[in-house]
Amino acid sequence: MKFNENFKNIAENYLFAEVADRTKKYASANPDKKIIKLGIGDVTLPLAPAVIKAMHGAVDEMADAKTFKGYGPYEGYSCLREKIQSYYRSFGVEVGVDEIFVSDGAKSDLGNILDIFAKDNTVLVTDPVYPVYVDTNLMAGRKVILADATEENGFLPMPDKKVKADIIYICSPNNPTGAAYTKAQLKEWVDYANGIGAVILYDAAYECFIEDNSLARSVYSVDGAKSCAIEFCSFSKMAGFTGTRCGYTVVPKALGDANKIWYRRQATKFNGASYVVQKGAEAVFSQEGQRQIKANIGFYKENAKLISECMDRLKIKYTGGKNSPYIWLKCPDGMNSWQFFDCLLENAQVVGTPGSGFGRNGEGFFRLTAFGGREETEEALERIEKLFAK
Repeated sequence: MKFNENFKNIAENYLFAEVADRTKKYASANPDKKIIKLGIGDVTLPLAPAVIKAMHGAVDEMADAKTFKGYGPYEGYSCLREKIQSYYRSFGVEVGVDEIFVSDGAKSDLGNILDIFAKDNTVLVTDPVYPVYVDTNLMAGRKVILADATEENGFLPMPDKKVKADIIYICSPNNPTGAAYTKAQLKEWVDYANGIGAVILYDAAYECFIEDNSLARSVYSVDGAKSCAIEFCSFSKMAGFTGTRCGYTVVPKALGDANKIWYRRQATKFNGASYVVQKGAEAVFSQEGQRQIKANIGFYKENAKLISECMDRLKIKYTGGKNSPYIWLKCPDGMNSWQFFDCLLENAQVVGTPGSGFGRNGEGFFRLTAFGGREETEEALERIEKLFAK
């Protein structure tokens, strides 16, 4: 028996596990201190009433032999996939029901999709980046190259025609930087991918936060994307399903054999998201569900606005906030990412995420999230402002 030696190529601790471990140690040593967490991007508002009602109804169905559901379709129930198709149409994008695959979350699919690609593909990711993109490829033994996302390019790198890659990861609005590509910018990436025969793995988990119509809510809003892109989305941030687990992936039939191979992969390794959860997800797209989740998203947007305004008052540079739930700030006073983490934790009892954990270009930056409660967010900002006000 031998273990996968590629695990030696990734950090021993997952970024958010390290943050949690350091926070736990501080809390144990300082039990009298109230810690406010604005680090991990977990939501705090409960599921919308329309979702809860639908899930209760689905549970009742499971209690009756006439309506009981066993194994479901590998690609998800058609009732939910049709609602997702209509959702895309609401912002001008057309995808086929048979191109939509329901899953237990975007994070799972972003890792699992790699099953359909050969090991010798070269992977291009922006840096800083969501760690899952890099780690899952390193686990599989693939070569990973980086596109620098920096202050100079607004954390939105554009394709370099001298660089050749087979798999390209794009997250917009970006985690962790909050930066988002315009449709015109995204068109350059689509043309680049089509030109070199690459595939774009497009993470649209935060599209519901976009307010600016010039920004892309879907890669398929760009001509030519269906021949080169697979899109991943999630109910986690849209509808608070972080603990409920549901997402979806769009694999266009125009992308060679990808749709057929992905279905085959899912049929072998995945038995589908639960019926109860899918019925809850379906209710997200009801008239009442949309009203309720938009109110929740508005709540988080207001938190993002409060954080942004605090950074403005402190004259701390940042990106994100308006079209994203993340605020990516430059660490003040020349501190590096973990120094700033320790400074906030020890002096303000506020937890965020060190930018260096997202890649080399994240050093000297820090991520705060807008997913906290209102009172906790306001208190955290008061503490930060007291600490850094000049």
